[in-house]
Amino acid sequence: MTQPQYSRVLLKVSGEGLCAPGKTGIDGVELRKVANEIKLVVDLGVQVCVVVGGGNIVRGAVIAKDTAIEETTGHYMGMLATVINALAVQDTLESLGVPTRVQSALPVQNVCENFIRRRAIRHMEKGRVVIFAGGTGNPFVTTDTGAALRAAEVRADVLLKATKVDGVYTADPKTDPTATRIERLTYNEVIDKRLGVMDVSAIDLCQRSGIPIIVLDLKRAGNMRAVVQGEGQGTLIDAGK
Repeated sequence: MTQPQYSRVLLKVSGEGLCAPGKTGIDGVELRKVANEIKLVVDLGVQVCVVVGGGNIVRGAVIAKDTAIEETTGHYMGMLATVINALAVQDTLESLGVPTRVQSALPVQNVCENFIRRRAIRHMEKGRVVIFAGGTGNPFVTTDTGAALRAAEVRADVLLKATKVDGVYTADPKTDPTATRIERLTYNEVIDKRLGVMDVSAIDLCQRSGIPIIVLDLKRAGNMRAVVQGEGQGTLIDAGK
């Protein structure tokens, strides 16, 4: 078996990755797909941490538009939604025999640990998957930026950004049949062209921390493991040559 190219990876999964296409909430089948992909990487001996979004349950900016809920409050609701998703991923992983810990930037001490950087690293060193919830603990900051922050804090070798397609394309592949996948981009190209892969602040943080990003399709069976081994499909974003 090909040896993994990375020893510690951070996976960013959106909330939509945990629900059925076009739906909301949490879907057991989709949840298990995500957990299976994570387990395949853990089985390689790679340390894994995960950041989950909460858009399948609530988006702060969206709910504030149609209700009397202030946007700040909406963002806190979204952060709590990520805790719900993290607990769902935790139980699903443990049903597969993968030990986990959930750490939240928002204290919810009855169900998970508070985020402590050194403790998170120690958990991974012991073979546990650490699921980071609660974003950064601050409103108006996306979970993409939270993922970049956690990747820098725990010294991850790479940030894996799970999307609905297997990389960054020249156009939307769902509407443009001529769209082609881009194999490699620099941080500056993503920022300057506003490609929308991740928030600019997340890209900038990864650039300053020297953490490469790989955009991949998590729902393609075995693709995350293959990417970690340097063989899967995805788009690499780094400093370039």
